[in-house]
Amino acid sequence: MEVLSREEWETRAASHRARLAPYVDPHLARRAAGVKHPVHDFLFTYYSQRPAQLLRWHPGFGVALADADPYASLKGYAPVPPGLDTPSPSGSGYSTSEAVGGRVASASEAVGGRVASASEAVGGRVASASERIETPTVAVSPTYLATQRVLLETLLRLLRATAARPGNFGCFGMHEWAMVYRADATRHAVPLRLGGPATDTVVESHRVACSHFDAFRFFTPDAVPLNALSPSSTDREVFEQPGCLHGGMDLYKHAFRLTPLIPSDLAADAFELAWDIRILDMRAAPYDMSGVVLDPTGEPWTPVEVETPDGKREYADLQRRHSERAAPLRQRLIEECERLLAVSD
Repeated sequence: MEVLSREEWETRAASHRARLAPYVDPHLARRAAGVKHPVHDFLFTYYSQRPAQLLRWHPGFGVALADADPYASLKGYAPVPPGLDTPSPSGSGYSTSEAVGGRVASASEAVGGRVASASEAVGGRVASASERIETPTVAVSPTYLATQRVLLETLLRLLRATAARPGNFGCFGMHEWAMVYRADATRHAVPLRLGGPATDTVVESHRVACSHFDAFRFFTPDAVPLNALSPSSTDREVFEQPGCLHGGMDLYKHAFRLTPLIPSDLAADAFELAWDIRILDMRAAPYDMSGVVLDPTGEPWTPVEVETPDGKREYADLQRRHSERAAPLRQRLIEECERLLAVSD
């Protein structure tokens, strides 16, 4: 097992936080002031990962953190059993069979750090000062990994199925338009760029073929029968395809659901992709967001006018670029799922 010293993991944790702070800090400032952002809030509200969780760095399963009291009480972490803080033959971390009696050591079987922690007792009694180390070496435990097997198997099937399909780059973002089709109110506190009747005409003049259930489920009742596809919550593997903007954003959701089993650099890469995709999603939406400023660049929002030939070309080009960025991230998630399932056997 690889063990990172406190200096090593604190440096990596600080770099991770500095990388994401330009996205998170403005959101936190707006939230404190009660100000909403029609583009960026989605990444912090629709998705359930909290800003503090996003900013916290994790090494992933198979890497231990020395002198890591801040991690000792976090979900999935446990003290590394004594004698297992050296590289294992597989490099995948300690297994349950390497722990005490085929399981992770209990508080009475470990030697370590703080009062009332799992690493502080010796033979069922509290360790003396001479027997204690300052803080424990911890890692994501095999026990926690075993509880995530169903999630890993489900995500692996979805990711493989999505990667195996060709992308559809002819939808032109009509999913957002279908969400306000013949609606009395919009989903955001901003006006429609073309007004209601003209927006409805755009929807009616395009082939709507939304493959992503979590977009389709927000279609207005009148828009539902216009969709050429009928995705549901139970058949995502049948419909997801790599050209879908929301499918690309969901790589971030998959990454944080796998936290802390996967390295945080993968989750950060997925978050930054989702951020850029969300901007395109709202630039191509039917709303007029004039005056909205985009983080972290400070650029103003501008529309991609998908109702025009030029706008369609711009949208499809950006959609392809995002899909190309998503492909290696999807593959990395596939490989992480495969690795984790292999070592959990």
